[in-house]
Amino acid sequence: MVRKPIVAGQFYDSDPAILEKQIADSFLHEKGPGKLPDKKRNNRIIGVISPHAGYFFSGPGAAWSYKAVAESGFPEVYILLGLSHSGFESCISLEDWKTPFGIIKVDKEFGERLIKNSNLQEDEIAHNHEHSIEVQLPFLQFVNKEYLTALKIAPIIVSPDIKYTEIAQSIKKTIDELKRKVCIIVSSDFTHYGMNYGYMPFTSDAKKNMYSLDKKAIEFTKNLDAYHFLEYTEETGATICGKYPIAVALELCKLLNTSKVKLLQYYTSGDIVNDYSNAVGYASIVFE
Repeated sequence: MVRKPIVAGQFYDSDPAILEKQIADSFLHEKGPGKLPDKKRNNRIIGVISPHAGYFFSGPGAAWSYKAVAESGFPEVYILLGLSHSGFESCISLEDWKTPFGIIKVDKEFGERLIKNSNLQEDEIAHNHEHSIEVQLPFLQFVNKEYLTALKIAPIIVSPDIKYTEIAQSIKKTIDELKRKVCIIVSSDFTHYGMNYGYMPFTSDAKKNMYSLDKKAIEFTKNLDAYHFLEYTEETGATICGKYPIAVALELCKLLNTSKVKLLQYYTSGDIVNDYSNAVGYASIVFE
């Protein structure tokens, strides 16, 4: 079985040629890196955080993350940490995934071993109802055109039903046992502000306050401090949809000896349309 795309034609274009241009334009956008990735893969990164909204809004932010991915050595598996907007529990997909660019293979050996090493279970229904991982895949294919036949992913939904430390330790154990070279991709937007999202901690200076709110969350991220990052989201109510996948990544990156965390880009959907009455923050972050 193959997991078919559920938001092609909505979050991103379903026509491969138009999608190709849509992604290229994201790299060249004023909020993007301003250029396509260098084909030399001389860098080494451990992972990235990338937003997952419609490409019109978050594509330029995602382009920053995927430029870093493209310019880093090609791993044996990309570990994709997403969330469930529908409320499903933490789980793994073992099916291959389809996008307008073609099929991406799942590293089934990695997924099956991770199931043995953890409390995670396979749940294709949960993954079929969730877009956070899917939205990352066309970008991943775009920056790995020369490696498409070798490209493999491990799609994991992270929810609060399992401790973030436990999931991180289980992933690290699986990486060590299988001796996999990995790259972690965390799919998350940051603060969702406005009546549409039921979150209005301030009623004026929305842009300034959104930037400030997310800046503090990003500082915990840069310090690999998952505990205080989650504590901050609880205290402020900050509507960071992928906070649990981020927490897992922060813990996992510590286990993988991350030495540096850099914020590559931050802006909001309000900056794109000049309307902050309902807006979402997008952060692109790299772990080195």
